[in-house]
Amino acid sequence: MSGRLSVALGQYDTGWHAPEASLAAAETLITRAAAGGARLVVLPEMATTGFTMDKTQATPLAGPVVSRLGELAARSGVWLVAGVAVREEDGADATAPCTVNTAIAFEPTGRVAAMHRKQRLFAYGGEHQHYRAGTTPTRLTIDGVRIALFICYELRFPELFGAVARDVDAMILIANWPAARRAHWDALLRARAIENQSYFVGVNRTGTAGGLTYDGGSAAFSPWGEELAPDTAPGVPLVTLEANKVAEIRERYPFLRDRAV
Repeated sequence: MSGRLSVALGQYDTGWHAPEASLAAAETLITRAAAGGARLVVLPEMATTGFTMDKTQATPLAGPVVSRLGELAARSGVWLVAGVAVREEDGADATAPCTVNTAIAFEPTGRVAAMHRKQRLFAYGGEHQHYRAGTTPTRLTIDGVRIALFICYELRFPELFGAVARDVDAMILIANWPAARRAHWDALLRARAIENQSYFVGVNRTGTAGGLTYDGGSAAFSPWGEELAPDTAPGVPLVTLEANKVAEIRERYPFLRDRAV
């Protein structure tokens, strides 16, 4: 395990209720990122539909949309994190499907390695009326870098990040964060990196969908809160995360040891 990870900030216009068009755009982005040396490519929240409250847009985990994302990861030989609205069956009642807002991590083989279910739903936009909240954090390790996955509105809840801070080197958050609240996005990304002494990567979408405008702002910050200057694969920003730098900062400034949780 190298403890070093090149991450592509896969910001793009995911469109609106147009999975095929979004997957085609994602394929181009992933191919370019892989050619530029990315080991992990991160796509926005609900990348294939836009942030929709239309549950008919949700897809089964075993359906063609998720399968296609796995194929794209395998074709380029990269890890992939993508947001998908997923339709699941209730464990207690197989006839009662539910929808969840997820961040799915695919291995370079295309296999699903982890799936994070959004724990804080955006009630202001009615998300809690259409989706089921997740109840646990989600962690995985890629090339020796320990990662936690998060989705959009969770950014406003520092306790979620503090709960896993000691056990990870990087936090990755995917989003559909509107331009109207961009100042909050910029401030909170940096704050979460500083308070958790962790790399923090935020990947947002661009474009217009559902009556809202999105202006991106995808960025990555060091465990000291410094914005990382990305290298650029053909059209795709790349940042490098290094686990040893996290350990060094936490050893020199052991602030997490004083945290109550």
